[in-house]
Amino acid sequence: MNLLAPGTVCKFTLLLALSAPLSLAAQAPAHFRSTEIHPDRSVTFSYKDAAATTVTLGLEGVAKPIQMKKDSRGIWTVTTQPLAPEIYSYHFEADGDRRLDPANPHTTINLVSIANQITVRGDSQQPWEDTNVPHGTLHRHIYTTSTVLGLSDNQSAYFVYTPPGYDEKAKQPYPVLYLLHGWSDSDAGWSAVGHAHLILDTLLAAGKVKPMVVVMPLGYGDLAFLRTHDVWEDPAAIDHNTDLFAKALLTEVLPRVESEYHVSNDRNDRAIAGLSMGGLESLQIGLTNSGQFAWIGGFSSAVHNLDYTQKLASLDPKTANIRLLWIACGTEDNLIKPNRKLVDFLKTKEMPVTQVETPGLHTWLVWRDNLIHFTPLLFQQK
Repeated sequence: MNLLAPGTVCKFTLLLALSAPLSLAAQAPAHFRSTEIHPDRSVTFSYKDAAATTVTLGLEGVAKPIQMKKDSRGIWTVTTQPLAPEIYSYHFEADGDRRLDPANPHTTINLVSIANQITVRGDSQQPWEDTNVPHGTLHRHIYTTSTVLGLSDNQSAYFVYTPPGYDEKAKQPYPVLYLLHGWSDSDAGWSAVGHAHLILDTLLAAGKVKPMVVVMPLGYGDLAFLRTHDVWEDPAAIDHNTDLFAKALLTEVLPRVESEYHVSNDRNDRAIAGLSMGGLESLQIGLTNSGQFAWIGGFSSAVHNLDYTQKLASLDPKTANIRLLWIACGTEDNLIKPNRKLVDFLKTKEMPVTQVETPGLHTWLVWRDNLIHFTPLLFQQK
């Protein structure tokens, strides 16, 4: 994975994605402009392939592929509706063949399938943008795991965000958030695509969050879990991956972080949250290890095959003493019903749940917004 040396500090880190190959057929001509953002924030996308009989645009936040039209030069175009200020991933499909935009060097970081990215800016700066505020630092650590399966030479990794002005000798240790990525992402998912570090920088500058350390580990227990998305219909495979990752997090990553950084080991100063696969992991690990975590968040959590009636059967609100249990999902996400059912189950156990539903699909547009609203709630006094 083109890993950096242990403990390397990097302001902006890009990993080489181990992705399913995307065709770069129909190379764009010199000076070809594949995207044009208009004053009303609509965007014209263009793709040149005279031989194709049909081309569509796959745009993050839009449920169905958008049909494009070909002109006499063999250039396919479509103009979107005005878009909200955001970072959007996109790709083209020509005659059913998924293709990257050869005229745009900006891509996501992913272990399964990469896409291009375009930023639509607003009238004001957005929390995920690199604004003129004090910035924290991203550190990347590589370590030898005895738990995670399928890694080359058993080398796993995690990122650590330290806030601006981080002080190893501060009187009070820092609270820590363990932030977990989704299926197909790497440990770089939350920083390279989610821009979590920039979001924290912005919120800290505005005085909206407590200074905290954020740990973003590689979130797999077995890398074989990446072979096909169909694995999500296999409860045994899901449990296998989740259980191994939980062991790696609790017995390998957490102790290393607490020895390397000035962070608290008090459960009241520990939070765990994640998106999709990471949401499943956060909820399961947090709720079954309430002695370790007092703050728990799940964003669009992949709980559709979680047997919570068995795994969470012993939940007791008094002994768990969870300070915050925050479960969010987009209303157009296929996981909205499983998340609602989980919330209903937790309510039967008299667990205090903050349920959040926002418009949106299973996308980073929802998860960045979740992080923006979740982190200000952490580590607050009663």
